[in-house]
This record gives sequence, C-alpha cells and structure tokens, in this order.
Amino acid sequence: MPATTEPLWRGLVDDAAIFPPGDAPLDAALAAYREREEPLVGAFVLRDTDLPQVDPGPPLAVVLTGGAGQVAGPAALATRHGHTLARLEVALRDLDDLPGNARRVVAAVDAARATGDLDDDVAVHVELPALPGEPTYGWLAAADEVASVELLLKLRTGGLDADAHPDSPTLAAWIDAALDRETAFKCTAGLHRAVRHTGDDGIERHGFLNLLLATRRAFDGASRDDVVATLEERDGAALAAAVTEDLAGARRWFRSFGSCSVSQPLTDLDALGVLA
Repeated sequence: MPATTEPLWRGLVDDAAIFPPGDAPLDAALAAYREREEPLVGAFVLRDTDLPQVDPGPPLAVVLTGGAGQVAGPAALATRHGHTLARLEVALRDLDDLPGNARRVVAAVDAARATGDLDDDVAVHVELPALPGEPTYGWLAAADEVASVELLLKLRTGGLDADAHPDSPTLAAWIDAALDRETAFKCTAGLHRAVRHTGDDGIERHGFLNLLLATRRAFDGASRDDVVATLEERDGAALAAAVTEDLAGARRWFRSFGSCSVSQPLTDLDALGVLA
C-alpha cells in the first residue's frame, strides 16, 4: 500500500476469518494473520471462549459470547495472560429493555476498569440490535447510554441470511444516530467488497466504500435521501472519484469493519485505483 494513502485505510479491516461464512480454523487464521504485513488489517477478531487457545502477541478484538456479566472474566484473562486487547465487543440482547441492558454493560465496563482488568484505552463497542426501519425509542435511548460514557457502537451490516442485511434507509438512520451522538462505530458482516452489489445468492450487499462516503456526507449535513443514494451507488468509478472527499474525517467515526476476508477489500481498492 503506498505511503501516501496508508493513513486513510490503516486498520480499516478487522480479521474475522474464524467467523461465518469463512469459518477458518483458529490456528490457521492466527498463523495467516501473523504472516500478513498489510496496514489495511487491524485487530484479529475472536470469541472470548477462544482466548485460552491464543498466545500473546496480535492485537485482539474479543467478541463476548454473553452479556454484561461476561465483561469482567475475559478482560481479566486477557490482562493476566499479557494479551494486547484492542477492543471488547458486546451485544445487547434484552429487546424489552435496551437502555437498561446498556446501563448494565456500562456498569460492568466501569467495574472492570476500576479493578485494572480493563485498560482505559481499550475500546468497548456495544452492538445494538439490527431492528429494521427507523430506530425505536428504546434503541435510541440505549445509544444515548453508550454515548454518555464515551463507549462506541457496533452496527451489523450483513449476515448469512437476506434479512440480516439492513436496507439502506435503516443503515442511514443508524449512521445519523451515531453522528448525532458524536459516537464512533464499527461495522460487522457483509462488507468485504468496496462497492454495493448483488451477491451470487441474490442478496443485496453494502459496500464499505459506500459506507465511508455516506458517513462523511452525513457528517457534512447531507439529507437522508442523499445518504441513502450514496449507500446504494453501484458505480465504482464514481465512488473512486469521490475518494478526494475528506474520508480521513469519515474514519474518525467509521473506525473499522470485521470481515472473514481481508484480501478482497484490498483487491477491490486496488482495482478502483484509489491506492495509487
């Protein structure tokens, strides 16, 4: 990657090779990560249950398999074994009380920081449920709880089934909600290609370059319709030409995305000519 473009793309893709649909064996995925020297790649994503099988070294993004009560144990284990913990990721599951669920996560994070098991510089991303349509009052109230203590959001942009992929108006609403709260976010699933496209399975898939541009334009005050249109743009050349916009500013908010492929994003960016 050319040095002139490296800061924009550095750490954009978290290596989630062990998650579906890649499902790579943990040892093979770790070996490939350690051999890779690519600035585009950020942390190695794994489940908290995988921690005992990993030797210290790579920066880790640990996905908690439980809720708020699961924060302390993995944080302490990572600290005790000398892991480089880049972030914790925890999903809210109590759909009947999302704000209360968020408060429980905040309390657990505060407790782990107070005991020294979780450093202050470890990012904590809270995944809000991928509910279709405009965010509900409870969804927004949970986002308020996350933002009030400067935790970060996690947005699910895909999955194995068609209904796991939010439509563009829904994703635009999530971006607006994050920016309204001045809260950075990461995305997960479905973003291994740069440009929006229809997959071989017929599922509409978002492009990560679309999302970067949409984030920048939403921050600049673009209308919701314009943000949706950016998310739905399929002309790679048009998106590549727009990279001259201040995408470094977009990275302040859209921090990274997890992908089971780290080669496809780089291949796409190279093909679009934006790395020159």
